[in-house]
Amino acid sequence: MALISSFIAATDGPTRSVRAAASYLYGLLTPGRAEPDGGRESGEVVVPVRTTSFVQGRAAGLGPVTVAYERQGTGEPLVLLHGVGHHRRAWDAVVPLLAERHETIAIDLPGFGESPDLDPAVPRDLRTAVGWLGTVLAELGVERPHVVGHSLGGLIALRLGQAGLARSVTALAPAGFWTDAERRRTYALLAAARHSVRLLPDMAMVRLAHTATARAALAGTVYGRPESCLPETLVADLRALRDATAFNATLRAGRAPGLFTGDVPGLPVTIAWGACDRILPPRQAARVLAMIPEARLVELPECGHIPMNDAPDLVARVILEATLRAAAEEL
Repeated sequence: MALISSFIAATDGPTRSVRAAASYLYGLLTPGRAEPDGGRESGEVVVPVRTTSFVQGRAAGLGPVTVAYERQGTGEPLVLLHGVGHHRRAWDAVVPLLAERHETIAIDLPGFGESPDLDPAVPRDLRTAVGWLGTVLAELGVERPHVVGHSLGGLIALRLGQAGLARSVTALAPAGFWTDAERRRTYALLAAARHSVRLLPDMAMVRLAHTATARAALAGTVYGRPESCLPETLVADLRALRDATAFNATLRAGRAPGLFTGDVPGLPVTIAWGACDRILPPRQAARVLAMIPEARLVELPECGHIPMNDAPDLVARVILEATLRAAAEEL
């Protein structure tokens, strides 16, 4: 659920429709309402060319699953998993801070980013996801890496830890520890965000990303520090949300009861939560600790739902402390 919940700030009013919210934000683009900040040309967002690799896994009894990924750095392998509606670029600000100590492997989950969606014959439940992810890691030549996940990715990371496929787990605001009412609210916000993004022409999206006022509205719900959101990051995230083919199916799968049960014994677990998270409120962390009592809980001050952009230095430090803790416990 690591989304740019673009238009949630505009849909907070109970009588305002999603289409009206999109119109409201589009109105910010009209002459005299808002100007591009920093003197930039409003139509220019340079998104660097990425070097993407693909790997295919096949768990027993399932068809193949193909995912896009990027490897950077050297050292012990560390796998990075994003949230629903997001993509592997969620980790861009953090990867350079990890790459001297770890070989980072950032993955686009199926149906997000550049990864094709799952074949309809492949179930979308978490147990199946752990199965095919295990084969993907094997194809990458990685055995029991450190695993870091955000939101949906955090829930998957915890399940990988349970399955003995991780050396350590760091979960940032892991999904699935909600009440029914909390889940419904989260889903309503995410669905409104995606629908609103899909109503905007791409050119309008780019112009909004260059406008300080609109950028605050676009990113203020998911970022604790929306002013730090770079235009190119915002554009990439909005496009990822708009184009996520697995979005609806993933939310449907998330309605299943008992997304996480039991403990994660035998390895260090770190749970980190943004103090200003409006998508998955930080009170949910107490439910994680009730199930995983040995987990270390870290509060991320002034961070929203996507702390990797709010405070990349802090997030990197939390991850590195977790991997060092794993090494120390193995001595």
